[in-house]
Amino acid sequence: MAGNYPQTMAPVQQKSKILAAVLAFFLGTFGVHNFYLGRNGRGAAQLVCTIFGYLGLLLIIGAFVLIAVGIWAFVEFIMILAGMGGYDRDANGVPLS
Repeated sequence: MAGNYPQTMAPVQQKSKILAAVLAFFLGTFGVHNFYLGRNGRGAAQLVCTIFGYLGLLLIIGAFVLIAVGIWAFVEFIMILAGMGGYDRDANGVPLS
């Protein structure tokens, strides 16, 4: 049986709002900003869409996918700067610095 020992919590490291915005602007279609903020599912979706978009360029449809992912990333860039839609915090609920 486990004893009742006090649990210590590791200090919380705040993520940078500026770094998240820079990553969204320059590497947003690859989902790097979402991986940085701990939103791994969203980051993986952007990365997969970008990969399929580049592969689909031979079939023209890839261009539309890349445009859509680019718009998605740009909207998230604006949301990070404005602190809207949950982008004022990381995936753990820690406010961005």
